[in-house]
Formats: sequence, C-alpha cells, structure tokens
Amino acid sequence: MTGFPQLLHTVLDTTDVRALAEFYRQLLGLQYHHGDEPAPEGAPDNVDWLVLTDAHGNRKLAFQHVEQLERTTWPRPAVPMQMHLDLTVPDRGTLEDQHSRAMALGAELLFDRTDDPEEPLYVYVDPAGHPFCIFVA
Repeated sequence: MTGFPQLLHTVLDTTDVRALAEFYRQLLGLQYHHGDEPAPEGAPDNVDWLVLTDAHGNRKLAFQHVEQLERTTWPRPAVPMQMHLDLTVPDRGTLEDQHSRAMALGAELLFDRTDDPEEPLYVYVDPAGHPFCIFVA
C-alpha cells in the first residue's frame, strides 16, 4: 500500500452556491479558489460549484448546487444533522464576538450552551440549513 487517501475539502450542498460560499468566506476569513471569484457587476453569476481556500491556497470548503435541500430539524429527529462543522475559538470573549458575527451574517441559532463551564458552545444552521457549532476549545 502506498498511503492513505487525503481529505481535499468538505462539500456542502446548497440551492444557492454563491450565497452559501459567501457566508462561509466571511465567517471563516477564507478566499475564493482562483477562477471562482464572483462575476463582475451586472454579469450573470450562475454557478453550480465553488471552492474556498485558506490564505495558502489550501482547499477548505466546496459548495455544490442541488435543486432541493431539506433543512435539519435538530434537535427534533425528523431530519437529522447527518454532518456538521465544528469551529473553535480560544476564549469566551471571542465566542461572543463570533456569535454576533455569525448571526449578522445570517446564521440561525439552534442551541445555546454557553452556561457550560467545561465547553461553552452555540449550535447554528447556516443560511442553507447546514448545522455548525462554535465553541471554546
């Protein structure tokens, strides 16, 4: 055996590829992969696949168009999470700052566990309905 498969990026399905990519670009401070930048003002920007990278060009998240996407109903079991992103911050002050940013960018708060002294966290869904957590690591 020559090695193991390497994780390239995580792909999120969405009905609006650009909008969800822009949400995560702003939330995580990422940038568009070369060629995936928004179209010039007034030009059509109908995309079905986009990739975001870090400052070194490493792929982090990709977004794929789907016609329909059912939002999770977590914590109710009708539509489970299936997967979620865990995002960490170093302290409670930063947690509150990032909570405000996430909400301003369009996240919806599902669960507030900031009173937990061991691992304070928030659970959200992004604008397309994918769950993610921000917590103090």
